[in-house]
Amino acid sequence: MPRLNAQEKASNEAAVRAAMEQILRGDLPPGAKADLKTLAQLSSVTRTGFYAKRNRDGTSRPGAYQHLAEEFTARVQALQDAGEIVDPRAVQLERLKKQNAELTDRVARRDAEVARLTEFRTLAISRLAAQHDEIERLRSLLTQQAEASDVVTRFPPRAGDAPFGSCS
Repeated sequence: MPRLNAQEKASNEAAVRAAMEQILRGDLPPGAKADLKTLAQLSSVTRTGFYAKRNRDGTSRPGAYQHLAEEFTARVQALQDAGEIVDPRAVQLERLKKQNAELTDRVARRDAEVARLTEFRTLAISRLAAQHDEIERLRSLLTQQAEASDVVTRFPPRAGDAPFGSCS
C-alpha cells in the first residue's frame, strides 16, 4: 500500500472531520450507528487508520487517524453522558420504550374501566329484574283485589299483550 503524502493525509483528515460532524449531528445513513465503522464509511477512509499499528520489531505506532478516532469516541461518549443520544436507533429505541409504557398504561386504564362498566351493567340488570318482579307482583295483587271486589277495574293492556278479542 503506498504511503500518503501530506496533502492526501490532510484531505483525508478533513473528510474524517466532516463525517464526524455529520454523525454527531445525528445525520446517519439508514442502519448505521455512531461508531468508527460508520465514520470510516462516510469519510471513505480505511478503518485500519483509526487503530494503532505494530512494527516488525514489536513496537507499536499510532494509526494515521487514531487521534481523530479518539476524539470522535470521546465526543460521542460526552454527548451520551449529557443525555444527547447521537445514535438514531438508540433514540428510536427510547421512543418506542416510552410509547410502550404509555400504551401499557392506557390498556390497564381501559381494562379497569371495562371492569367497572361490566359491574355497573350487572348491577343495573339485576335492579331492572327486581323492579320488573315487583311490578308483576303488584299487578298480580291488584288483579286479585279487583276480582275479589264488586268493582271491576280494567287495566290497560301491557305492551306486547294481544288486544281483546284477537286470536293467536
